[in-house]
Amino acid sequence: MNPLELARARPGEAFTVTFDGRPVTALPGQTVAAALWAAGVTAWRSTRGAGRPRGVFCGIGVCFDCLVTVNGRANQRACLIPVHPGDVIRTQEGTGR
Repeated sequence: MNPLELARARPGEAFTVTFDGRPVTALPGQTVAAALWAAGVTAWRSTRGAGRPRGVFCGIGVCFDCLVTVNGRANQRACLIPVHPGDVIRTQEGTGR
């Protein structure tokens, strides 16, 4: 049984976004982080100094580990941003500049 079945959720129809140029399937209401996790992506940012991989840490918008570039806008917290059909999501390097 998957999590949707456990919660008896009935999400809307799936749609596609892209992450670093590859298609990722997402569901209405998911955050960018949830869509990436569901696709098996766990890191989408590297630290400024050492280039270490980062993804979701707190998951509630308190930390800034999950920063990502969405539709050309850098420094978006993936755990808070709802994903929309056609979004272009890119790995963020350092400060996103």
